[in-house]
Amino acid sequence: MPLSNIQILHQDDALLVIDKPTLLLSVPGRAEDNRDCLVTRLQQNGYPEALIVHRLDWETSGVIVLARDPDSHRELSRQFHDRETEKAYTALCWGSPAQDSGRIELPLRYDPPTKPRHVVDHELGKHALTFWRVVERHAQHCRVELTPITGRSHQLRVHMLAIGHPLLGDRLYAHDQALHAHERLCLHASMLTLTHPRTGERLRFESPAPF
Repeated sequence: MPLSNIQILHQDDALLVIDKPTLLLSVPGRAEDNRDCLVTRLQQNGYPEALIVHRLDWETSGVIVLARDPDSHRELSRQFHDRETEKAYTALCWGSPAQDSGRIELPLRYDPPTKPRHVVDHELGKHALTFWRVVERHAQHCRVELTPITGRSHQLRVHMLAIGHPLLGDRLYAHDQALHAHERLCLHASMLTLTHPRTGERLRFESPAPF
């Protein structure tokens, strides 16, 4: 598959920063018909050395970084593990939160019976923390900025559901009204800040939400 709908925001000898489109896997899935993904497209179109550092869900769009050599991959992976990166997401959520901002600290775990969903579980779940802020209020929904401190799977989607404001277009977690309020999952990785693995320079990359 070509790179025609994949925008490269930045590239140098150590890393690639991509604006991932929605409906594209970050890495290959297990099924044979899920082989098409971001890293495979890059590897087959001029970047055979590309290595995934972190992931965005299939339906989530936005800023994602890949390494171009093993040392850079090791250092970037360490930054994510040690929470030295900064991330912000733009989302549209159903309803209107009573407050203008807040924090959600609810433990999450994978729920095999409802695969691939995740659930809040105060006994078996892993610690998860999200900060949220209302950017715009509309009649039936709000534009919010979400800042995940931890990086659990589906964290932002489950946390917003847990406080009664599921994301628009979310086929896994939204109720009917929120699901049909938009044609796609309204979650976009709009900002990523990291330290360049070779130069030590602090870099900030941004992408406006396409919704």
